[in-house]
Amino acid sequence: MLTIHGICPDSRDKLRPAVAGAGEILPADAIWIDLLNPTPEEDKRVEGLLGISIPTREEMHDLEPSEIIYTENGAHYMTARVICQSDSIVPKLADVTFILTEKALVTVRYDEPGAFNIFLNRATKPGGCGQQPEAVLDGLIEAIVDRAAEVLRGVGDKVDMGSRRIFAGRAQDVEQGGVYQVVIQHIGQHEHIISNVRESMMSIERVLLFLSANYNRPKKAQTGFSAEWRSAVRDVQAIEEHATFLSSKLQFMLDATLGLVSIEQNKIIKLFSVVSVALMPPTLIASIYGMNFKTMPELEWQWGYPLALMSMVLFAVLPYLFFRWKKWL
Repeated sequence: MLTIHGICPDSRDKLRPAVAGAGEILPADAIWIDLLNPTPEEDKRVEGLLGISIPTREEMHDLEPSEIIYTENGAHYMTARVICQSDSIVPKLADVTFILTEKALVTVRYDEPGAFNIFLNRATKPGGCGQQPEAVLDGLIEAIVDRAAEVLRGVGDKVDMGSRRIFAGRAQDVEQGGVYQVVIQHIGQHEHIISNVRESMMSIERVLLFLSANYNRPKKAQTGFSAEWRSAVRDVQAIEEHATFLSSKLQFMLDATLGLVSIEQNKIIKLFSVVSVALMPPTLIASIYGMNFKTMPELEWQWGYPLALMSMVLFAVLPYLFFRWKKWL
C-alpha cells in the first residue's frame, strides 16, 4: 500500500494522509511517502518521482552492517529495527528503511509497528508535525522511542510481579512443579523482549548519530533538527540503561528461583535420607532373623516374634527423634 502524506491546507502544522491508487499521479508536494508491503509498480512510481532506489524486502533483510546506513545520489538510506506486535507475548523486530531526501521522506516496511500509528495520531492533529521531511522523521523516531519505553515499562511491571511471586511461593507449589516453573518461563520471555528492545534502540541510535553528525539540507537554511536528534540519542541511551538494569534484575530473579528450587529439593532429599536411616535398623533385624541357619536360639522363644517387631519399631523411631532433636527436620 502506498500512502502519501502532505501538509494539510487548512493547518500547515499537521499532515493529511491519502492512499494513492494504481496509476494515480503522485503529488510533488508530498513530504512523506509510506510504502507498506509495496508492489514493484509502487516502487517504480516512487523511484520515478524522487529519483531514488527503493530496496526490496530481501535487500532490507540481507543488508551488511556497512550497508545499514549510507548515502546515494543525495538521499540518505537508514535501516532500523523497530518493535512490532508489542501487545503479543513475545514481540518481534521489523526492518524499516528510512530514505530521507531534500523533497520527502520515504519509509519502506513490511510489517505494521505500533509506533507508526502512534505518530499518525499525533501528526494528523494541529501542531502535530512540521512542514519538512526531517520533522516527519524526527516525529517517527520519537514515536519509536516512546513505544520502546512503553514496552520496557510493561516488562518492568511484570518483572516486579514475578519477583513478588517468587519470594511468596509455597513449598507445596515447588513440590508439585507449579509456581517456579511458570516464573522461569516468564523470565525467558521477558529477557527476549528486553533484548529486542535493546537491539531496536541500538539501531535507532546509529541512525540518530548519523543524522546529527552528517545531515545537512543542501541549498537551504539549517532546520535545527540536529539538537533534537542529539536529545533523542540521550533518550535512547537512557532506555538502553533501563534495559540493562532489567536484565540484571531478571538474572537475579533467575538465580533466586533456581536457589529456592534447590533448597526445596534438598528438603525432599533430606526427607528420603531420614527415611533410609530410620529403616536401616529394622532392615538389619529382619535380615538377621530371615537367615536359615539351623542353630538360632531366638527361633525357640515364645515371645520372639513380638520382640522382633517391637525392636524394629523402636529402632525406627529413635533415629527420627534424634533428627528432630538435632533440628535437622
